[in-house]
Amino acid sequence: MGFKIESSLLDACALAILSRGDTYGYEITQQMKSAITVSESTLYPVLRRLQKDELCQTYDQPYQGRNRRYYTITEKGRKQLAEYRSQWIAYKLAIEKLLDGDGAKATEEKGGTDK
Repeated sequence: MGFKIESSLLDACALAILSRGDTYGYEITQQMKSAITVSESTLYPVLRRLQKDELCQTYDQPYQGRNRRYYTITEKGRKQLAEYRSQWIAYKLAIEKLLDGDGAKATEEKGGTDK
């Protein structure tokens, strides 16, 4: 995808994944990659920020002889995700209007030009 992904959208995507169940960083990255281009080096600062803001928590669990860090969404994180979803719907509708030409039609009707 050629669009720049802002940090709040990365936060929203990570919280959406965590809302489906506890998981670890690599798995979160893989799920995000199904929709957007993101690397683990991009994702871990996002997860640290979510943890710092108390939107998620971590716990370690043994896996194949070592500890694996799992992330879980908090109640505060669920509330923030609901807010992100609401904001996303409004944002998406506004962008779709522009891309589909409704914005250009409104400008023409007012007697303005795009150029």
